[in-house]
Amino acid sequence: MQGPVMIIALVVAIVFFLILFLVFARYFRLWIQSVTTGAGIGILDLIGMTFRKVRPDVIVRSKIMAVQAGLGEETGITSKALEAHYLAGGNVPLVIRAIIAANKAKNIPLDFRLATAIDLAGRNVLGAVQTSVYPKVIDCPGANSGKESLDAVARNGIQLKVRARVTVRANIRQLIGGATEETIIARVGEGIVSAIGSAEKHSDVLENPDRISKAVLARRLDSQTAFEIVSIDIADIDVGDNVGARLQADQAEADTRVARANAEGRRAMAVAEEQENLASIEESRALVTQAEAQVPKAIAAAIQSGKLTIMDYYRLRNVQADTEMRNSIAGAGSTRSAQRTGS
Repeated sequence: MQGPVMIIALVVAIVFFLILFLVFARYFRLWIQSVTTGAGIGILDLIGMTFRKVRPDVIVRSKIMAVQAGLGEETGITSKALEAHYLAGGNVPLVIRAIIAANKAKNIPLDFRLATAIDLAGRNVLGAVQTSVYPKVIDCPGANSGKESLDAVARNGIQLKVRARVTVRANIRQLIGGATEETIIARVGEGIVSAIGSAEKHSDVLENPDRISKAVLARRLDSQTAFEIVSIDIADIDVGDNVGARLQADQAEADTRVARANAEGRRAMAVAEEQENLASIEESRALVTQAEAQVPKAIAAAIQSGKLTIMDYYRLRNVQADTEMRNSIAGAGSTRSAQRTGS
C-alpha cells in the first residue's frame, strides 16, 4: 500500500512543482521588473490579472513608467486603477505617457482621473498634452473645405480674399464635450467676414490687417471648444471684384425691366380704354340711328291725327334740305381752306 501512495504523492508533487515552474516561467520576468523598480505588483496580482483577462505586461510596464517618473500611488495610479481602465477599453500606456508629459511640463493640470476620462471619451489625451506644449497651427479656410480663401465685402462694395492661420493650444479641461477644429475654423471665418464687412473701406483693411485679428480675438471664439486660440495671423489678403458696382448694375437692370413692364401695362390699359371709347361711340351712333328711325313714324302719326298738315311737312322738308345744303357748303369751304393752308 505504501508503494502506490508514494507514487501518487510523487506525481502530485511533480505536477505541483511543474505548475509552479510554468507560473514562474511566465511571470518571473514581469515580477522581477516590478520588484526591482518598486512598482509593487506581486506574483499573485499577476496571476489574478490573467484570470481577469487583463494583459499583465501592459499593466506592469505602465506602472513602472509611472513610478520611474515619480508618480506614486498618491496620484491615483494604482494597479487596480490601471486594470479598471484597461477593462473599460482604455489605452493605459497612452494615458500614463500623457500624465508624465503633463507632469514634466508643470503647467498642464492633468491628473489620472481626468486623463482616463479623456481617453475613454475617444480623444487622444497624449496628443492634447503635446498640443498644449507645442501649439498647433490651423489653416482658415480648412484644407478640406474646397475654398482657397475667405471672401468678404467691405462697405464700399470691394471684395477681399483672405487666408488666415490660427495658432491654438489644447484646453485640457474642455476636451470632454468641447468643440473640435472644425468649429474653430468656422468661428474664425465668421469673425473675419464680419470684421471686413464692418470696415468702411477695403483700403482700411489693407493698411491694417491686424484689425481683423484684434476684432476676431476680442470675440472669444474659443469658448466651449477643446482649444484656446493663441493668435490669429493674416497670411494673405487680396482684392477681389467690385461687388457693390455689380450689384448696383444688376439692380439698375432689374429696375429697367420693371419700368418697361409698367410702361407696357399702361400702354395696354390705354389701348383697352381707347377700344372701350370706340365701342361707346358706336353704341351712341346706334342709339342715334335708332332714334332717327322713329322720326318718320312720329311724323306719320302726327299727320294722321291732324296735328301736322301736308304743307307743314313740306316746309319741314324744305328746312331740312336747306340745312343739309348749308352744311355741305360749309364743309366744302373748310376743305378748300385746309388745302390752301397746306399748300
